[in-house]
Amino acid sequence: MSNPQRYIAHYDLDSFFVSVEMLNDPSLKGKAVIVGGTADRGVVTTCSYEARKFGVRSAMPMKQAMKLCPHAILVRGTRGEYSRYSRWVTDIIAAKAPLFEKASIDEFYVDLTGMDKFFDPYQWAIDLRNEIIDATKLPISFGLASNKMVAKIATDEAKPNGYLFVQPGMEKAFLAPLPVNKFSGVGEHSFQKLKSMGIHTIKQLSETPVVLLEKNLGKWGKDLWTKAQGIHEGEVHPYHESKSISAENTLEEHSSDVSFLLSELVRLTERVAYELRQDKKLTGCIAVKIRYPNFETTSKQTTIDYTLRDDELIPVAIDLFHKLYRKGQPVRLIGVRLSELTSHVLQGSLFDDGGKKNELYKAIDEVKNKFGKKALQKGRTVRKGDD
Repeated sequence: MSNPQRYIAHYDLDSFFVSVEMLNDPSLKGKAVIVGGTADRGVVTTCSYEARKFGVRSAMPMKQAMKLCPHAILVRGTRGEYSRYSRWVTDIIAAKAPLFEKASIDEFYVDLTGMDKFFDPYQWAIDLRNEIIDATKLPISFGLASNKMVAKIATDEAKPNGYLFVQPGMEKAFLAPLPVNKFSGVGEHSFQKLKSMGIHTIKQLSETPVVLLEKNLGKWGKDLWTKAQGIHEGEVHPYHESKSISAENTLEEHSSDVSFLLSELVRLTERVAYELRQDKKLTGCIAVKIRYPNFETTSKQTTIDYTLRDDELIPVAIDLFHKLYRKGQPVRLIGVRLSELTSHVLQGSLFDDGGKKNELYKAIDEVKNKFGKKALQKGRTVRKGDD
């Protein structure tokens, strides 16, 4: 029995942060808008298509962006609104899609393999896009193809606010005329190296002997050649199985000392927040867990604006603890779990205060990486007997 034809849709909210800002302030529509740090520091998180015409790009230093487009309107960003809209779109997709993956705060994959027995996958993808636009008023593009890689590239080609179906069997023909740096992972260095070999387009890459590519690019050469054939085996990872990050501690002695329990809670929250940043993720949900000596276990969770920072997670964890803890009762185990994880890549620049806090966290994490996770801890987490 042959495998069913794969159908993968990739949805991407166009210039997501800018689009949300324009919904909340319609006077920004049609203007060059940049979301990110202040004019003299930080980087561009995202920008409107009007700003892109002047050469402004994501991740560009703000100083450079303002030189290219001095009339641009700078917006610092309203993080709570991005979280709200992201969840709204997620809920619409979750209600309709048989299987989907939330790849980042504004990007989703939907696996429609096998569904062609019941409906036309292309029409279904169009209907879902229309539903998202009607409900949220956000522009969204999608690509539909037989694998994740081609679907994502098709989305890029369909932007802004469009859609594209690469029919099964047409993957190679679709990719052929595109420049080789359309593949993720082909940075400026690899791009120049390929160009020096006379390889500018994906068609040229697909026709280059694998041996030659491996000689110049190592093992990655074969991987690139495979991609150029339109082949990609990446799976759509179900969203509800999205990895969570947790830490818990079974206390050596049961304790009802609230200040001690809170210091443990802060220590555990710092640990999971550090792991979150190492994974380049944001969290949208935090839970606190308490187990009593009779093994009765209780937990409480709350959704939060997407974040990666200790100073935003710790107060919420403490608040959850106070709502959960039965006063005077000894505690056997305490734990913290972060879930609703999503990649942030560049979007991390949006989750700082003018860059200073992000730089501080970066410095702290570098020390932890070098000397161990216990090397730096907040004052209230340092206890007698700690090494």
